[in-house]
Amino acid sequence: MYDLLIKNGKLTNGDIIDVAILNGKIAELGSNINEVATKAIDLQGLHYLSAGWVDLHTHCYPLSPIYNDEPDLIGVTHGVTTVVDAGSVGADDIDDFYRLTQQSATNVYSILNISRIGLLRQDELADMSDIDLDVAKTAITNHSNFVVGIKARMSGSVVKNNGLAPLVRAKEMQAQNNNLPLMVHVGNNPPNLDDIAELLTEGDIITHCYNGKPNRILTPEGELKESMKKAIKRGVILDVGHGGASFSFDVAEQAIKKGIYPDTISSDIYCKNRISGPVRSLSHIMSKFLTIGLPMEQVIECVTTNAANALKITTKGRLEVGKDADITIFNILNEPCTFEDSEQGSRKGSESFLPLACIVSGKLITTQHGEQHNVFNA
Repeated sequence: MYDLLIKNGKLTNGDIIDVAILNGKIAELGSNINEVATKAIDLQGLHYLSAGWVDLHTHCYPLSPIYNDEPDLIGVTHGVTTVVDAGSVGADDIDDFYRLTQQSATNVYSILNISRIGLLRQDELADMSDIDLDVAKTAITNHSNFVVGIKARMSGSVVKNNGLAPLVRAKEMQAQNNNLPLMVHVGNNPPNLDDIAELLTEGDIITHCYNGKPNRILTPEGELKESMKKAIKRGVILDVGHGGASFSFDVAEQAIKKGIYPDTISSDIYCKNRISGPVRSLSHIMSKFLTIGLPMEQVIECVTTNAANALKITTKGRLEVGKDADITIFNILNEPCTFEDSEQGSRKGSESFLPLACIVSGKLITTQHGEQHNVFNA
């Protein structure tokens, strides 16, 4: 007997599929599963399902003094099964953050700030003594199933007079910790993107890849910078990391027209930009990419397979037997909507992702939209 059986879910390619779940894992996939289950829901071919959505750039440490939120308010409430906090905490607070996450219905991981103090202040990389390799190694070792990467915010306002030195130290930290994924925030210079990109290697993640600041990936003429061409060729990953100040429709559209696609789509969400915009939710950010022309299937890959691969989370991101039973159920809402970026730009769209429910380790959690549609009564 299965714990949960989902009948007639629609994949992004239009295929209809059944998914059987047992002990928090995907136990069977097929077109006509008729085994007995403790609970069954029939999507009747009307609703999409995918592997659970992963938001790999959030700020959800509730006690952070600058950027904070509750994991479930940015996670399962919006159909997101896994949220990754990107640098809110460093080694000093990782124990406390881990303890708090155990109360969340949403899966939570941490990308550890290379500064031991985390986002205790905006210029956490201004004092090089806060980047302690030994303390970081202990924290990462003690939380090997929780810390999935390290984060360096390489903006002038963060590093102050230290230039590239924090990034050099981050690469040392990465090498000492089994080549953990390194996420690099690119904002206002100095340091310049060209110099940052030169230090990045395969698997490193540039977040805020479509920011509209002078330190953007495009030249003033709209061409991809040579440093970025080389970085992408080396296998550097492009992450959206929308946030309140780091996404430009103009830059994204110019880049995508040239085939410079995002590898991962993330929100950089916290309470303020969730409530007041322009972020709102991961699904809202995903909808912006529908509006500027990315096909639904590609958008879903960016928040499932690609996101899990980027952070080497091998149990998530795919609808496969044996993987964690993390699933997002959603619709596409067809009605006019205006989307705003971080630069006072806007676009009018006609389609939006509408998350109806998610399943985390086999447990069904209905979103507010799902309750309104009343589609999950067994």
